[in-house]
Amino acid sequence: MTIERIGVIGAGQMGNGIAHVLALAGYDVVLDDINKDALSKALERIDRNMHRQAARGLIKDDQIAVAMKRIRTTTSLEDMKDRDLVIEAATEDEATKKKIFQELTPRINDKTLLATNTSSISVTRLATATDRPERFIGIHFMNPVPVMQLVEVIRGIATDDPTFQAALEIVKRTGKTAAYAEDFPAFIVNRILQPMINEAVYTLYEGVGNVEAIDTSMRLGANHPMGPLQLADFIGLDTCLSIMQVLYEGLADSKYRPCPLLVKYVEAGWLGQKTGRGFYDYRGDHPVPTR
Repeated sequence: MTIERIGVIGAGQMGNGIAHVLALAGYDVVLDDINKDALSKALERIDRNMHRQAARGLIKDDQIAVAMKRIRTTTSLEDMKDRDLVIEAATEDEATKKKIFQELTPRINDKTLLATNTSSISVTRLATATDRPERFIGIHFMNPVPVMQLVEVIRGIATDDPTFQAALEIVKRTGKTAAYAEDFPAFIVNRILQPMINEAVYTLYEGVGNVEAIDTSMRLGANHPMGPLQLADFIGLDTCLSIMQVLYEGLADSKYRPCPLLVKYVEAGWLGQKTGRGFYDYRGDHPVPTR
């Protein structure tokens, strides 16, 4: 099964990163979003990130223009009709993802493979929103996509072997490493990572330490490159909460109960770096802890 033409739905942080690495790997990419401004910002970000890679010697300067020409943008799912594979990279909400697949399926050819970049939601359930669960798979790139080496590959209960092998080949061609994960809530990385972040929020909530103390402790005491609360801000507190809710509801274990403080921050709209405030305030010259 040869894949050369790939569609990516969603031009946010994950979608533009996926388009970035696919274009560098030589794929013809169509990047879709309902928001034209998001598409233009995505192209600017991809170009900027490629130049950063070139400055660090990770890619050659002459690769940038060639890769950028491989990316076409659209606001219409009709432009996915010639794609060999379409990857959904929309917000981490099951209803939203299912709606996208329901609208996409009639607009693509019968042989097109479908993938979701979900970080926590059941691949098997998402596949039911399509007419081809056997050609549906989870391909979960880590954030930030151009930097992170790992890609989780998740088969749904109906996913056939040619689809699985095609996904592995894409991961290999982008120069990344695949880890096969079973279709359980949050898979491998977030099954382990998000409860740690949630526990850090509980540690803050209970007054064991403030934001700075918690992050410093984990950086210097556990040799983590980034403190858990700083990392939560980078991921997005709404995404962290969504994943914890998937774990809590999917596994019915009280150890996955989202911390009330995490819920409060999300309700306040303090979602981290993308909104200017989370566990840190990013509106000044330097991030300042908010608790």
